[in-house]
Amino acid sequence: MKNRERIILVIYFLTGFFVLAESQETSYFPGFQSYVLVNPAFTGSGADGSLRISYMNFYPGNHYNFHTGYLSYDSYFEILHGGAGLFIGNDYLGGIVNDLRGGLSYSYFLQAGREIFINAGLSASFYHRGYNFSNAVFPDQIDAMGNVSLPSSEIITNENTTTFDAGTGIVVVYRNITGSLAVSHLTRPGLSINGSETERLDRKYSVSLLADIFIGKGNIFLLRPLASFELQGDFLAVAAGADLSEKALAGNLLFIYDTNKNLNLQAGFSVKKERLSVFYNYRFNISSHNTFMPFSLMHQTGIILNLNKVEKRLKFRTINLPVM
Repeated sequence: MKNRERIILVIYFLTGFFVLAESQETSYFPGFQSYVLVNPAFTGSGADGSLRISYMNFYPGNHYNFHTGYLSYDSYFEILHGGAGLFIGNDYLGGIVNDLRGGLSYSYFLQAGREIFINAGLSASFYHRGYNFSNAVFPDQIDAMGNVSLPSSEIITNENTTTFDAGTGIVVVYRNITGSLAVSHLTRPGLSINGSETERLDRKYSVSLLADIFIGKGNIFLLRPLASFELQGDFLAVAAGADLSEKALAGNLLFIYDTNKNLNLQAGFSVKKERLSVFYNYRFNISSHNTFMPFSLMHQTGIILNLNKVEKRLKFRTINLPVM
């Protein structure tokens, strides 16, 4: 890595890392393609067994080297009266911080009335945070000419922590409206070996509301307006937008605003062919009080593969979530 790029990396890490982390961790907000991790009550809600693989590249073109990979599988199981699934996510942040999390989720399906359906979910998982400061550049290593001298006087150990985590959630479907509430990090997992309270993750509250509106001749188009918010500690993010789809194609547009006074826009599309869907989303910053905020915030791409079909004589409402 060139000296200039290494200097930018350490300065950005020390002053702006938690802008990416959106409080304490990388956020998949609004997270409809990582819903098993965000809200376990959505587990199996699409009925068919679905494998979801996605990749996110944060701040592309700025040499920050922030990447996230996510994989999940969930399906409806009649013997369980609901859905079950597994998930794993890996956040690779500049070669310095690596967050690995994975676990299992379960959702119980209940028909509470003629047109009211309720899913209640629970997840159990591990959260591993690892550090590697071998390639980090610290301020005392940068001389007046902008060159880097080694070694640093800073003494920082590569501490790794693994801890138990849990989450819960509920989904309510009434006619064409779906609402959800989830609470992540019920155990407030600690990410420090010394047990510091400041390194414990705050509980995260996620809420979403969406509606299915069929339009066009023969109801061939499905319009889904949606709103969502996420609260963790003092950090709040709010999103509003819509998804428009037909059998093979879908497009979405989403505005996101947060307490750091960032206004972002996300646009994306998906293509479906039989059991395979491919999607892409791009998020960019419209305005921010932070002058270091890049214009290009995130590229996201991935696939959804239906591995097995589930009997359609079901006593619950399937949920077709937006591809974003």
